[in-house]
Amino acid sequence: MSVTKPQTPRPDPSVSEPDAETATPSDTKGGKPTLKRAIMDNGALSVMFAVVFINLVGFGLLVPLMPFFAQTLKAGPWQVTLMFAAYSLGQFFAEPLWGGLSDKWGRKPVLVITTASNILFYVLLAFAPNVWWAIAIRFLNGIGSGNVSCIQSYVSDMSEPHQRAGRMSLIGAAFSLGFVIGPVIGGFLAHEEAGAAGFRLPLFLAAGLSAVATLGILFYVRESRVRTHAAPQNFRATFAEARRHPIISRLILSTLFYMAALAGLEATFGLWAKARYEWGPREVSLVFLFIGVTAALMQMVFTRPLVRRYGEARILVLGLIVFGMGFFLQGINQVAILVTPLVMLAALGQAVIFASISAIISKSTPPDRQGAMLGLNQSTGAIARIAGPVVAGFLFSQMGANGPLWFCAAMCFTAALLALRVARVERKLNAG
Repeated sequence: MSVTKPQTPRPDPSVSEPDAETATPSDTKGGKPTLKRAIMDNGALSVMFAVVFINLVGFGLLVPLMPFFAQTLKAGPWQVTLMFAAYSLGQFFAEPLWGGLSDKWGRKPVLVITTASNILFYVLLAFAPNVWWAIAIRFLNGIGSGNVSCIQSYVSDMSEPHQRAGRMSLIGAAFSLGFVIGPVIGGFLAHEEAGAAGFRLPLFLAAGLSAVATLGILFYVRESRVRTHAAPQNFRATFAEARRHPIISRLILSTLFYMAALAGLEATFGLWAKARYEWGPREVSLVFLFIGVTAALMQMVFTRPLVRRYGEARILVLGLIVFGMGFFLQGINQVAILVTPLVMLAALGQAVIFASISAIISKSTPPDRQGAMLGLNQSTGAIARIAGPVVAGFLFSQMGANGPLWFCAAMCFTAALLALRVARVERKLNAG
C-alpha cells in the first residue's frame, strides 16, 4: 500500500491532489476515474484508517474490562471512576501538545512516538501492583493516545478543502468500528476468576495491536508536512487565537457541549436501562453494538454525499438537532422495544458531528496551525468526557433516571444554536 505525497510545486505542502470524485479529464479514462488514480488518491487515507482502526480495537477491548480489572486491585467505585478520568485527563494535556509538535516536527514522528508509547503502557498496566499505579499508568496511556488531532491534521494535509469532511468521517468510522469490535474481543479473552492475571491476555493483545499500528506508520505513512524551525505556539496563545475566531470559538464550545452529552450517555445508560426496564449487561452491550454499527455506516456511506450537497455547517446543525432529539424522545418513551431504535436515531446524528467540526476547523485554520487548533478542540472534548459523566451521575441521583437525558438534550440543542451561528458567519465571510 502506498501513500501519496503532496505535490512539491505547490507552495502549501498540506494540500493534496484531487481525489477520484473530482478528477480532471487527464486523470480519467473515458470520462471515469481510473482505479489507479483512486488508489493513489486514497492511499494515505487507507493507511490512516487501518492505523486508527487497529488502535481503537486495542483501546476498545479494555473499556468494558476496566471496572473488573480495577476490582482485582482492590479498587473502590470512586477509584474505578478515577481510572477512567485519568485517561481523559492525559488526553486533555496531550492533544494540544502533540498537535502543535506535529505542526513543527511533522505528523509521522509524532504518530510513531505516541503509538509506540502505548505498547509500553499496556504492558506496564498488565503488571500494575496496585490501583494507584494503574491510575498513573492510565494517565500516561491517555497522553500516548492523545494523537487524534495529529491524525486529523494528517488527513487534512492530504485532502482538498471540499474532501475533508468526507475523509474525516471515514476516520470517525474507524473509531466506531474499532470501538464495537474491541469490547467483543476483550470479553472473550478476559478471565475474571483468575484475578489480575486474567486480564493480562487482552492487555498484551492491546500492546501487540499498538505495535502493528506503529509498524504500519513506519513503513506505509509518508510525511505530509515540511519540518519547520519555528517553535510551536503554546496552549495559551492557541486558546487566545481560538477565542477571537468567530467560527472556531463556537465550534469548540459545540464540542464541549455535545461531548458532555455523549460522555454522560455512556456513563449512565446502563443505570438508566436497569432503572427503567430492568436490563442487564447483555442488553446494554447489544445496544452499544447497534450504536457503533449505525454510526459507522453513517460515516462510511452517507456523510460524504450529504456534505457535498449541503455543506459541513448545515450537516453539523442537523446532526446536533437529531442527536438532541434522540435524548428527548428517549425521555418521554415508555416502550422498551423503542429504546434501541431511538438510540440508533441519536447515533445517526452524532456520527456526522465529529467529521463536520474537524473539517470546518481545518478549513478555518492556516496549514501550519491545524495540529495545534485541532488539538485544542480534542482537549476540549477531553474536558467534556471528564465533566459529562460527573454531571449526568449527579442528575441521575437527584432527578431520577431521566435527569441525564434532559441534560444531554439541552447540551445538544445549545450546541446546535452555536453551529447555526457558525453557518451564518460562514455565509457572510463567503459573501464578503
